Amino acid sequence: MKKLILIFVAVLIIPFVAVAQKPHKSAKVVNPFVEGKQKVRKVDYDSIWKFTTFDAKKVYYCNFDYSTFPELSDHRKPEWGSFTPVMNYLQNVPRSPMRICAVFAVNPTVTDDSLREQLVVKGKEEALYSLEKFREWVQWREMKNKLQLSVAQVDYRYWQGTEYFTTEQPSDNLIHVGLILYFGTKKINLFPSAAEGAKSFKEVRFFPNDATVVESYEPMMDSLASYLIQNERLEVMLRGYSDNTGTDAYNLGLSRQRAVEIKKKLIARGVQDYRIEIEAKGSADPVGDNNTYEGRISNNRVTVTIQ
Repeated sequence: MKKLILIFVAVLIIPFVAVAQKPHKSAKVVNPFVEGKQKVRKVDYDSIWKFTTFDAKKVYYCNFDYSTFPELSDHRKPEWGSFTPVMNYLQNVPRSPMRICAVFAVNPTVTDDSLREQLVVKGKEEALYSLEKFREWVQWREMKNKLQLSVAQVDYRYWQGTEYFTTEQPSDNLIHVGLILYFGTKKINLFPSAAEGAKSFKEVRFFPNDATVVESYEPMMDSLASYLIQNERLEVMLRGYSDNTGTDAYNLGLSRQRAVEIKKKLIARGVQDYRIEIEAKGSADPVGDNNTYEGRISNNRVTVTIQ
């Protein structure tokens, strides 16, 4: 009888124990890196120094060198420099949430693609490490502010705007641009696209093994150049493609030359060089059948993307 009672109790208890021991779903991991080069300018943001309190509907820029966070975290009362208004606000509003994004740029004078890729990786890792040290300092001081950290890369020429031509530029390969901040809880895009609602342009097609822009596209070149000149905040990305005949190296070079030919035509029409980016894709991403002549014509193209 006792054995039956024990078995009955066990049957009742075990399911509850299993439920109690069931692991909770882990929180969704959010990637701290905002991928790609952001097309934003310094003038798009409010300056930190204008404020002692912050509007949750605005996004702010602070020209603080975030790479100093690790060193400052060793001090109980650090000298925050241009970040001082932010710290004063957080300490006076103990539970204020803040999204903080460390922004870096690769110096435009760096032309080696391999070096640029290394600098991008270094920029991400350095910025995230610095932000984590700042979070540790905030926790050590037992501040209750909720911080959301992220890291982004910007196109430095675009970020500076006309200042790029009128002020002395940094010589470092990796530039610590500063911090972009948002004080609030709702989701907001820290990097609004300047190209939102921009006009679209059709792709330019080429004959196989040829990089000549045929005459029928001249009106389009006029229209594209005129649009860029009228909208000085916009840039254009020209991506060149080819069919799959020939070696990979040949196709890559041919696709690049096609984009270069269009770039030359835009520059000749008054578009600044730095506003035109090119990318060679070779035979990647075919849109037509390379086994047919019509398909190869479709693949021999340059796409035009306003950004």
